[in-house]
Formats: sequence, C-alpha cells, structure tokens
Amino acid sequence: MEMLELDGGQGGGQLLRSALSLSLCTGTGFTLQDTRAKRSKPGLMRQHLTAVNAAAQVGGARVHGAELGATSLRFEPGAIRAGDYSFATGSAGSCTLVLQTVLPALWSADAPSRVRLEGGTHNPLAPSADFLADSFVPRLRDFGIEVDFSLESPGFYPAGGGVLNAIVQPAGELRVCAFEDRGELERIEGTALVSGIASDIGLRELAVLQARFDLGEDARHLRQVRPPRGPGNALMLRVQHAAHTTTFTGFGERGTSAEAVAARVADEAQAYLDSAACIDEHLGDQLLLPMALAGKGSFTTTAPSDHLRSNAALIEKFLPVEIAWQQQDARTWRVSVER
Repeated sequence: MEMLELDGGQGGGQLLRSALSLSLCTGTGFTLQDTRAKRSKPGLMRQHLTAVNAAAQVGGARVHGAELGATSLRFEPGAIRAGDYSFATGSAGSCTLVLQTVLPALWSADAPSRVRLEGGTHNPLAPSADFLADSFVPRLRDFGIEVDFSLESPGFYPAGGGVLNAIVQPAGELRVCAFEDRGELERIEGTALVSGIASDIGLRELAVLQARFDLGEDARHLRQVRPPRGPGNALMLRVQHAAHTTTFTGFGERGTSAEAVAARVADEAQAYLDSAACIDEHLGDQLLLPMALAGKGSFTTTAPSDHLRSNAALIEKFLPVEIAWQQQDARTWRVSVER
C-alpha cells in the first residue's frame, strides 16, 4: 500500500480529518507525525479520536496510535462499507466535523448509509448544524451527492448531548461544479438559539441584526431548546441569494455581551455582502475536497484562508490535481481545481 508521510505540525484537526477522508477515498495510507503540535494541547483530543475511529470503522482501516493525546498516527485504509453507523464524541466535541470526515467515503460506497452522531452540534470553530443544512448539503447536491440531514436535538459546549442524523446515498461519478455567481439577494433572516439561559439574550442579539440589516418581524426568530441541554447560545444570520445561501454563526460566551456576539456575526456577513464572492471562506474550505474528487471546478470566495491553503496542499498530495488562486478584486478571489 502506498503510504504518505504527513507533518501534523502544519495544521490542526482539519488536516487530520481531510487526510482521513482522502485516505478512504483514494486507498492511500498515511502516517501523521507531530499531530496538532502548534496547539496549546497537542495530540489527539476526544473529537479527533472519534473522527479517526469513525473513519476506521467506515473504511475497514488498520490504525496505530489512536489514543487520547497521541502525537503520531498510522492509518491504513481498507474497503469502504455502507451501513448503519452511530458515533459519539463522548463530550461536547463537534459531531458535524466527524460527519464531514466520513461523508466522502459514504457517498463513495455502493449502498445507502445511515449515520447517527452525538455530541456538540453548535460549536465555536466548527460548522453548525444549521450551516450544514443551509449551505453545505445543498452545494453537495450540485455535485450529485444526496444527503438527507436532520438535527434531532442541539448540543452546546460544555454539556454536549446533541444529536444529528444523516442518510447518505451512493453518488457515483461526481459532477463538475462552478460556484462563481451568487445571484441577486433575496432574503436575510436571523435566528437566536438559546438553551438554559434567559430569552432576553437572544432578543438582544436579534435587535442588533434588525438594526444592521433592517430585518422585519417575520425575519427574526427565537428558538428555545426544550428541555434545555445545559447553557448554550448560537446566533445565525441566514443570507439567501438566488444561487446560494450561506449562514453566519456566532456563539454566546461568558464575559461577552449579546450585542458583541451579534456585532461579530453582522460584520462577517457584511464583509461577504460587500464582496462579489459566491462562497464564504468557511464553506470554500469544505467544498474543496469534493471538487478535487470531481477532478475539476471553481468557486469565488472572500479570501483564501490559511485553512483553505493548507487543505489545498494536502489534497494535492493525495490527488492528481492542481489548485490555483487568482485575486479578482480587493474583496474577491477565484479558486480553481484542474487535473
């Protein structure tokens, strides 16, 4: 089996998850050294270990070093197996990131699969369940990838307890996609999700979004988690254009006012609206892998983040593609994938 040697110090958990996905899809094994070496807590944390074990289960892989705190890992993929799977982070670790790790293998399988995931569904530094539903899953459909995705119950840090469900259909050969024009702006709406905290916090967040984007009453939503699963708060701003919808998310945290949380979300959304980009920087990172598996494609984005660039470099190690960047104006870049 071909084995790649990867430097885990060049990225965080994203590098590990992408390597797992690409290994399963290409049949190429890898060794990862100095895993998350530049992080304050190096090595595999619980949510990373869950992703490794999930990938091993889906891909019949042999794994060495799958332990908490481990800084080296050897992963030898086997045959991808469709089936009914259940994965739990055992904490509030992001289950959306675990799902994204195994999705490419599952859509490459020869039969449908069901996946149930338990853990955090609305976590800082991870795509929220609403982001997957609004932005990620619809774009996968353009590649010919059908995922029936649902949020059973939200889970926040540190309590966790959230549940996601997905049914993944076999995709066959992926379609080539170009996401370059988002079309006319159709609607903006905000949703404040609160669990075990005062509803007034969500209302204050929505008031900031109302002032910034002139949101009517029908475009402001307060969702209360009942029964509450520990304290938690997520604020989502859904920006819908004719050709693409993206959701910007902020999270309440101790010592940060509701107004400050909402202002950060509004600023991020405004930067996107001020550009000509179709795809926001976070989704661009996530679409690069299916685009590379398709062998060709392109998208416009606000800026090629460090995550996107490191992900591109990793993809080029596993797949015979070249990923190029071209700045179109002060706020917009075009990213292209070619064989």
